[in-house]
Order: sequence, then C-alpha cells, then structure tokens
Amino acid sequence: MTPGHGSTVDGVLRRSARRVPARVAVEYGDRSWTYAELDDAVSRAASVLLDQGLAPGDRVGAYGHNSDAYLIAFLACARAGLVHVPVNQNLTGDDLAYIVGQSGSTLVLGDPDLAGRLPDGTRTLALRGTDDSLLARLPSAEPYDGPEPRTEDLVQLLYTSGTTALPKGAMMTHRALVHAYLSAITALDLSAGDRPVHSLPLYHSAQMHVFLLPYLAVGATNIILDAPDGDRLLDLIEAGRVDSLFAPPTVWIGLTGRPDFATRNLDGLRKAYYGASIMPVPVLERLRERLPKLALYNCFGQSEIGPLAMVLGPDEHKGRLDSCGRPVLFVDARVVDEEGKDVPDGTPGEIVYRSPQLCEGYWDRPEETAAAFRDGWFRSGDLAVRDPHGYYTIVDRVKDVINSGGVLVASRQVEDVLYTHPGVAEAAVVGLPDDHWIEAVTAFVVPRGEVAESDLIAHAREKLPSFKVPKKVFFVDELPRNASGKILKRELRDRFAGT
Repeated sequence: MTPGHGSTVDGVLRRSARRVPARVAVEYGDRSWTYAELDDAVSRAASVLLDQGLAPGDRVGAYGHNSDAYLIAFLACARAGLVHVPVNQNLTGDDLAYIVGQSGSTLVLGDPDLAGRLPDGTRTLALRGTDDSLLARLPSAEPYDGPEPRTEDLVQLLYTSGTTALPKGAMMTHRALVHAYLSAITALDLSAGDRPVHSLPLYHSAQMHVFLLPYLAVGATNIILDAPDGDRLLDLIEAGRVDSLFAPPTVWIGLTGRPDFATRNLDGLRKAYYGASIMPVPVLERLRERLPKLALYNCFGQSEIGPLAMVLGPDEHKGRLDSCGRPVLFVDARVVDEEGKDVPDGTPGEIVYRSPQLCEGYWDRPEETAAAFRDGWFRSGDLAVRDPHGYYTIVDRVKDVINSGGVLVASRQVEDVLYTHPGVAEAAVVGLPDDHWIEAVTAFVVPRGEVAESDLIAHAREKLPSFKVPKKVFFVDELPRNASGKILKRELRDRFAGT
C-alpha cells in the first residue's frame, strides 16, 4: 500500500479497528460487526466497487435505506478514492434523475425495492438483499490494498436540502470531514462509553457525519435503526441499550407528545441532541421538565460545513433556550451586513463562516460557488444576532424573513408564540404575497384538538406587536418537510400563494 498519513474518512475506522478490534462497532437487526470485522468488510467492499470498473474520482450514488450495508458502502467508497453521492431514498421521478444526472454518478448502490425508481439505463449494484449484492460479495472479495486517497481528495457530494431552490452538491474532502468529526467529538462530548442509536436517514449529513462517524472514531458501539420509530426508540432506552439520541424537533415533538412519554422509565437517557431545524422553546421546556437530568445539546449548521457549525451545550441552556450556541472547534463565524461588514453585537445580520470543514464549492455550479463565498468567507443564508458572550441566536433564514408593510418580521418569533398555545401541535409561519402588506404574515398550524383561527390570532395579539400577528391561519394535517425534518416553507408559499 502506498504510504499515507491516514487523515481520511476511512482512516477514522482503521485507527479504531487497531485500537479496539474486538469491540462491537455496529449492530443492525440481527447482524453485528466488531471494529476489526467492519474494517475488513470495508476493505473487501472497496475491492468489489473497483472491480466494477470504477476509478478514483468517479461518483457513486447511494440510494438505500438505513443499514449496515449503507455504512460499509460509504466507507468503501472513501477507501477506494471514489466520491460517494448520498441520495434521499424518498426521491422519485425528476428529482431523483436530477441528482443522479447532475452528479455524473456512473454506478448507483441501492436497495432492491428502490431500484425500479431509478432512471432508465442507470447502472446499479444492490447493497443487500440479493445473492449478488455488495454485502453478499464480501466473503469472496480480496481486501483492498491499493493507494490511500489524499486528504484533499473529494470523498462526498452532499446535496443541499433544496428548501429554496434546486439542490446543489457541496463538494466535501476527506480533510473537511475529518476536521468536522473532531469538532463534533469535542463539542458534543462523544465518548466510547456512550450507547448511541442512529435512526435518522444515513444519507443525511447530520446523522452520518455529526454522530455515526465520530462515534466510530472514539470506539463506541452503535445501533442503526431503519427509521426513528417511537416505540423502538423508547424500548431501547427503557431496556438500557441506548443512552444517547439525536433527533430533529419533529421527532422530539412526537416523542414528548406520546401518552407513554410521561410513564415510561426513561432515566437511562443521558444525552439528547437536537438540530436540523429550530426547536420550539415550549417543546424544549416540556422535555426538560420531564427529564431534568438529561444533558441537552443544540446542534446547528448546514451541509456545506460538514454540517456542524455551532453547539449549545448542557450547561449553557439556562437563559438561552433560543440560542444555537457558539462555534465549534474548527469553525470561525461572524455576523455581517449586506456589504459583508461586521455588525455590532445584538444587531441582526447574516452569519458567515471560515473553516477547514467547509466544502470546496458546489459540483459543476461555478456561479453558485462564486456567490456563496465572499473574501474567503462562506455566506450561510442564516440571519442571526450575536451576544457579547459569543452566543448566536438564529432569527430566520434570510429568505424566510417576512416584509410586512415595509417592516421585517422574523417568522421564528411568531412560531414560538403559537407553540405556547395548547391547541398547537406544530406551526410554520411564512409571508404570502399581499397587495396591502407586501407580504402578509401567515401561519400554518397542525392543530391539537379543537382550536379556531380566531383563538390563535387573539393569543398572538396578546404577546406580539400588531404587525407581527398572523393575518390568516391555515389548519393542515401535516407540514411539508424534507427527511432531515426541515420545514419546506417554499412549498407552503407556492401552494398557498393567492389564497
């Protein structure tokens, strides 16, 4: 093997395999892998992939459900010098064809039940479930013994969630992700003794890169689930098999709203991580009241930065429940105005980042890449304020701020007020075009029980100035979200414009 320094994504696993070879690394269903077994499987899978005629730098799509095979395939791509392209397993039609085509993926690794959705002519290899799948071929494959990838090589194209436009493929290097793993370990207090469960989609950067890979780096035993099933999660916690859980607010809302959440013995849950979208403060307060000893961590960032940029730790929540914390180890952040100049603390502005965790730009999108970076700083699109102690609070996405009668309204403030009403299960606030107001503050509410529009407007009027009170409330069965739990406000604006 060509000598290398090992600062690569697959090197994270190799080091743990040498340090704790016999420890169980991953459990999925009825299968488990020690660190030595997992590292060997990754080397064999790398050979299987290269035997498909692939060459370093080729893009390989990954269109599958959560599984041990999905993890092995990602690490095998990293070891073989291939560029992994995770694809949302819920995508179909033009959305699916766009990512496969735009990335130039020459092979797509997938689960058999999804293969029929892929564009005609797509070259595929099953991850598992067939006699000739990647997983089935491992015993007969020779372990890969070729050159190591370089730290500056691309290892993954992380497609953005596309909440406001077509997804863009953030080009992530080995160097960027390894830096991100160390930031996550230090900011989130990850240790080998933790018992984490990974239930969110592994194609999403948060579950894979903030938790699963960093936990493999420290040598923990990891349970992978197909999905964040409430019954399964609470069973694992109650049985003492899990003490660490990451979930977006939508999952925590569902868990805290279950009747048995108040009666189950959940004292074994030591660490609760939330992120991917803004956690309503009232929901956070309910969680803290039920489990007062629970260590809570707010994780904030975006795909382009690995994706963790800021963390609010357990000892920092008091008096700051709406804050996303301070920058992690390898991230430098500022709040700037439209000209890119620093604004005073307490003044809203756009967060910009500089970090070795950052992407190299967007795949085959030079204009978008140029627009995203200014003087070496990445423009996040998040509107925030910074306090004198260095804590950041997200006001809104820049594109989600509502211009109501010429006055800017942050949708999050209105949402937090709505969440304090007992008849609101979930809420999202957007601006809809209006001849008088320019944009009318409009709320979309998933109700809990019986509640009227007039009740919610009156409730908001008690707590907000008149220009921030919703002009209209729509009741919906559910809010549109992507798989990471982010509300797709663009869909609400498009669907209800003109109503």
